[in-house]
Amino acid sequence: MHAPIKTRFAPSPTGLIHLGNARTALFNALLALRHGGVFLLRIEDTDRERSRDEYIHALIEDMRWLGLDWQEGEAAGGAQAPYRQSERGTLYEHYYEQLARAGRVYPCFCSEQELKLSRKAQLNAGQPPRYSGKCSHLSSDEVAAKVAAGLRPTLRFRVPKGEEIVFTDGVRGAQRFRSDDIGDFIIRRADGTPAFFFTNAVDDALMEVSHVVRGEDHLTNTPRQILLLQALGLPVPSYAHISMITGSDGSPLSKRHGSLGIGELREAGFLPGAVVNHLARLGHYFGHDDYKELAGLAAEFETARLAKSPAAHDDGRLLYWQKAALLKASFEELWEWVGAEVRDRVPAEDAQSFIAALRDNLVMRADALRWAGRLYDEQLELEQENIEIVQAAGGDFFRHALEALTLHGPRFKELADEVKQRSGVKGKALFMPLRVALTGEQHGPEMGRVLPLIGMERARRRLEVWVNTR
Repeated sequence: MHAPIKTRFAPSPTGLIHLGNARTALFNALLALRHGGVFLLRIEDTDRERSRDEYIHALIEDMRWLGLDWQEGEAAGGAQAPYRQSERGTLYEHYYEQLARAGRVYPCFCSEQELKLSRKAQLNAGQPPRYSGKCSHLSSDEVAAKVAAGLRPTLRFRVPKGEEIVFTDGVRGAQRFRSDDIGDFIIRRADGTPAFFFTNAVDDALMEVSHVVRGEDHLTNTPRQILLLQALGLPVPSYAHISMITGSDGSPLSKRHGSLGIGELREAGFLPGAVVNHLARLGHYFGHDDYKELAGLAAEFETARLAKSPAAHDDGRLLYWQKAALLKASFEELWEWVGAEVRDRVPAEDAQSFIAALRDNLVMRADALRWAGRLYDEQLELEQENIEIVQAAGGDFFRHALEALTLHGPRFKELADEVKQRSGVKGKALFMPLRVALTGEQHGPEMGRVLPLIGMERARRRLEVWVNTR
């Protein structure tokens, strides 16, 4: 039997999660769900200055809102607790010592300025920038003297010479890296805090993560982490590096493109299913545009369908999925979604009919609020174009409409047929003035659904406004 799949999402709590973070979490959740595995949430908070508990709380709220449930990790517990890296320092020290005993690490006293000059010289010479190895041969006496002088070293991993690191990426296929191009890298900073390369790899192994789906910007980190895990005798997970998300201009997605954080999307009125279905298509091929719940998306999720090329975010596509999500939502979900201001304006007895009438015309909450006003306000404000439409119909047209309303009540089809018979007007010239006079809009929900919501008295007052039109 195959070991169960375990994936993870391991964010740093230094800010609010955005679409790129959320997509990484989603793909890992879908992969685990697809195979009946475990999805783990780990908090990589080793950046003491920038990590904030408030960001962890916001992260959890955002993930739960999206429906990305995790079975192990932060706020869920598990056998490998704690799941915040800031609380795993003793464990990391054990593995630093193991590497030291094996001669695989050494203290480095090079200043940032020295390293910067070295990188610049290598680039000018057309060489890949990597650590020169200056401190790799310091004797124990030289190290002791520098420490006694108050210098605080970083800890570097000693990369073996002349080796090739080979692995198969779940998205990009066979990958080969020369160890001589990598250079010895830092695994513990001068202030004693562990570096990403180290903690990320060690925790994946200890937490038995089998599959790592992450951004392509981590691809060159992978050979370093494989070397670390091999040196420690720890298992190496399978890696899949997903393409980045771009804006419409092809540059990395940012606020400049109108990109919002997950919390901001929630506050703006997007439904979680809309965001999930949108993100699922950013870099993964499904072959259809059918709205799916998480289980349905997971059933079709395969790393082989992840694209190598960048995935372009399009606000129009997000709105498409928003509309699809609204069409799938229950009455209770939509009545909650429209917000308190709409619920206050729509009579309780009309709630079901209001949602049924508007469902096909809703995209954002503002649409519901606007139509609540159009249906229930006593005074309709019309734009000049719409004023011209009703004025062109003339007073006689609206006298016929009032008579038809008296005869047929709020049954729009019968009302329109009566006006047609009395006035001889048909088609657009019949329906448009009636719609505009009654709702203030040229387009919208079916009049047969909205006229009963407007009601007899309100409809009568709206038609009477135009009776004296010449």
